[in-house]
Amino acid sequence: MFKDSYQVIGVMSGTSLDGVDLVYVTLTFSNEWNFTIHFSETVPYSQYWFAVLSNAVRSSNQELLDLNEAYTEELARIINAFISKNSITNIDAVCSHGHTVLHQPQNGYTLQIGNLEKLSALLKQNVVCDFRVQDVLFGGQGAPLVPIGDRLLFSQYDYCLNLGGFSNISFEENSQRIAFDISPVNTVMNLYANELGFTYDDKGNLARSGNLNQDLLDELNALPFYQLPYPKSLGIEFVYSTILPLLSKYKIPVIDVLRTFVEHVAFQISNSVSRKNSSLLITGGGAYNHFLIERMQYYLKGVKIIIPDNITLEFKEALVFALLGVLKLRNEINTLASVTGAKYDHSAGKVFYYNL
Repeated sequence: MFKDSYQVIGVMSGTSLDGVDLVYVTLTFSNEWNFTIHFSETVPYSQYWFAVLSNAVRSSNQELLDLNEAYTEELARIINAFISKNSITNIDAVCSHGHTVLHQPQNGYTLQIGNLEKLSALLKQNVVCDFRVQDVLFGGQGAPLVPIGDRLLFSQYDYCLNLGGFSNISFEENSQRIAFDISPVNTVMNLYANELGFTYDDKGNLARSGNLNQDLLDELNALPFYQLPYPKSLGIEFVYSTILPLLSKYKIPVIDVLRTFVEHVAFQISNSVSRKNSSLLITGGGAYNHFLIERMQYYLKGVKIIIPDNITLEFKEALVFALLGVLKLRNEINTLASVTGAKYDHSAGKVFYYNL
């Protein structure tokens, strides 16, 4: 018989490289799942780790092996500091996504570093991790994984949209959860904000000051990925191989690139929300981009956009990976075939038990 209450730490590192998100949460089950977040924190990456992770996609196999070892140690240091800082003593498991450096489901491959068994030994805790690999082996995209959390924790909303390194959406359709990646977001916009000396485009004010380039917008919207049926997912490879070369063709001011890319993101999101008079929950760092939200609302007339409290907004993905870990401990489904395209629903992830 499984417990009805779990105290777990959820850990997430996204492709936008904002840092490592951590939550200490109680998850309880009584006919439905509920959550209480007790502590939350984003630990920014150092300049060294930002540079290393930014360039990891270009690494050799041996370099990736070495990076996996080093990153696992760094992740353990970050998690141990979070535990110590908040005097956390009751932990059923640490549920960690790791950091995606390669995502090529079309080639049957995805790699999230930081998921080595040594993480359990370094933390002296049970660890649930490596959630994506099994799904790819089962013929799925290995992404997105958050929609099971949307269904179990946020079912009051018609659509759940995350605006992070990429945008992804999930919703119920014909009694199935449907979800897919829509487009790059902060992976691209942060790069161009960096060119202007900023870490990111605060509130979208840089983009707001630029001019829309219609030719560039048309070319972005015509990219083949956007015509593909779901399930579909995106990795950083798409940004480097497709998006950045296209943007660099246009010799226009950086603020015009940002302005045009915001329009592109808003337009593609609007194409993914078909129901009028519906509710759309938005989380992820992109929810702070006021200009992007304005452009989305322009296209989504009749759709009620809901931006939640800051903790839910910033830490929803870490929360959901905490839930995925608990479902794995219970050997319950945490990955939906309707979302990823796998052969069947399954319980994904590896469990490393710490034995004193």
